[in-house]
Amino acid sequence: MSELPAYLQDCRPRFRQPSAGDMCVEVPWMAVEETNEKVMEIFSEHKDLISLPVVEKGRPIGLINRDIFMSEMSKPYRWEIYGRKNCIAFMDKAPLIVDAEMGIEELTFKTVEYGEKALSDGFIVARDGSFVGVGHGLQLMRVVAELQAARNRQVMHSIEYASVIQRSMLRASRDALVQAQADAALVWEPRDVVGGDFYQFTTLPDGWFAMVADCTGHGVPGAFMTLIASSTLGKAIEQYGPRDPAQLLSSVNRSIKQMLGQMDGQDDTPGSDDGMDAACFWYEPATRELRFAGANLSLFVLAPGADAVQLVAGERKGVGYVDSAFDHTWTTRTVALAPGSLVFVTTDGLIDQVGGPKAITFGKRRIQEVIVAQREQTPAQLNAAMQQALERWQGSHQRRDDLTFFCFRA
Repeated sequence: MSELPAYLQDCRPRFRQPSAGDMCVEVPWMAVEETNEKVMEIFSEHKDLISLPVVEKGRPIGLINRDIFMSEMSKPYRWEIYGRKNCIAFMDKAPLIVDAEMGIEELTFKTVEYGEKALSDGFIVARDGSFVGVGHGLQLMRVVAELQAARNRQVMHSIEYASVIQRSMLRASRDALVQAQADAALVWEPRDVVGGDFYQFTTLPDGWFAMVADCTGHGVPGAFMTLIASSTLGKAIEQYGPRDPAQLLSSVNRSIKQMLGQMDGQDDTPGSDDGMDAACFWYEPATRELRFAGANLSLFVLAPGADAVQLVAGERKGVGYVDSAFDHTWTTRTVALAPGSLVFVTTDGLIDQVGGPKAITFGKRRIQEVIVAQREQTPAQLNAAMQQALERWQGSHQRRDDLTFFCFRA
């Protein structure tokens, strides 16, 4: 493993007209001829290393993602086959590579245009084509946030643009939902211009996956967390498929803790205590079988003819967060839905909204009452009735949190 260039020591963030070079951080890197055994050694020594750059004759050619590498090498016979082969076997051959002189604004646009991979894996910084170092999506977000705070006139413009980005990221999931389940409806209302709630839908010929999630915070910090959570979920779905919700929650938990410095034993003071609550499930319309895993969020299910709503509770353990173990595994629960059943899921923005004459929360009981009262209506009509009930309850009280809820009929 070669040493980084000496001038990398000068690559420290500056918040007056910063450039990509200011995003450089010192990380190990691999020469193209080095083996996967060496890659494993480096990842084992550096527990917080997300991606490992690969360099050929001084020029960057790819990134090795820790999760993908570890997953591939853990498969039967992979170590025997690939251990002594050079490190490009599991390398991403098309990472985002930017010039050190690129301005922060252009870098932000480039990162967003390149996709979630650049936010989660990071990007390579080069000068005149030669490898300089790497930048991380989370670090870039923090720098952008500090620049916004320093330039008040640009804050709202940036936030409004962030809202466009956030809504654009969510649009594909909405389109997937429409194709998968015609009798479904979704409400997503950030408390501020951007929010900490997000949703994700993925379809396959035999069924579809859904997640509704509430990330730490709201506004800009919450929106940053949705980018992290959404990108890590996308990677988990690519790696494991969408049929095992518990496995996806566990994978996202590991990724968030790694990205935010929450690794057990990494240092005495964790980098953050951020994460998300989530409800996710895989549903197969042909069998009406629903497989659910929840992290502090639950499902509301009303079967035709039933007197009351069934509450399918999620586990009382959030995704990420310091008190969630790195290797925690969630449990998938299987629910057989009768034809015509209503399924409703919400983040706590609906449940915890204060209102009424005694200034108490809306609560789960009122949600169940609305579902029962609207049982013959379409999911869209039920959601509209839920919004009206919430508005009446909220009255003159301030909105406390982002609001997201989803309903479909089996």
